[in-house]
Amino acid sequence: MDNSLLVSLSQQLAAYRSMDVIANNLANVSTPGFKRESAKFEEFITHVAPSEGQTGQQALSFVKDAGVSRDISQGSIESTGAPLDLAINGKGYFTVQTPNGMRYTRDGHFTLDANGQVVTSEGYALQGDSGAITITPDDQNIKIGQDGTISSIVNGISNQIGKLQVSDFADDSALTKQGDNLYSTSQSSTVATDSVIRQGALESSNVQPVLEISHMIEVMRAYQATASLNQSQEDLTRQAITKLGAMPN
Repeated sequence: MDNSLLVSLSQQLAAYRSMDVIANNLANVSTPGFKRESAKFEEFITHVAPSEGQTGQQALSFVKDAGVSRDISQGSIESTGAPLDLAINGKGYFTVQTPNGMRYTRDGHFTLDANGQVVTSEGYALQGDSGAITITPDDQNIKIGQDGTISSIVNGISNQIGKLQVSDFADDSALTKQGDNLYSTSQSSTVATDSVIRQGALESSNVQPVLEISHMIEVMRAYQATASLNQSQEDLTRQAITKLGAMPN
């Protein structure tokens, strides 16, 4: 394959990757606690033999996929009024128990399962300082303080149920996505000290749809420009072959 076509193909693959990341951002614009991502690319240079009229090794520059970067800035906090909707104002992550171990999330939309445990939408148990948090039918007027302390009223008497386990990490960018808006990490967690818990509210996604759509338009234009270049190159090759074929022996 012609080198120019190989370079164009690498650019088209990069555009496809960018479009995939943008589409995922837009799909999660309403997902609580979702953090937008952007594709990262690096230049990959290789050397090839010179073509006719050239001397010395020739450098070719390709586009290399280098993964994605995550924007960890906080989304706006919106009131919902639901007593088990929680938002973290500041750093930190809710800790949940999954079949694959502890996972971490900024999505604070929790409910009660059939056993009275506070769980995520996927049924993973929210963790407190002493394990899973369970609310019994006797617990009334559930209150969750700014420090994560969970209390209720039982037969007219104040009762402390537990305290949320809000985890913090030295490097948020090192957390690995695991699906369902969850993250895993090999880092040791610490207790988030600067966070404030808001009950009856959710942190919204930090995706800005207008910006994502403008990025999508830029990527589409770049892809179309490369496709046009490829078409021109193919036309030139076709014309050359036609002319060569028409030449007398």
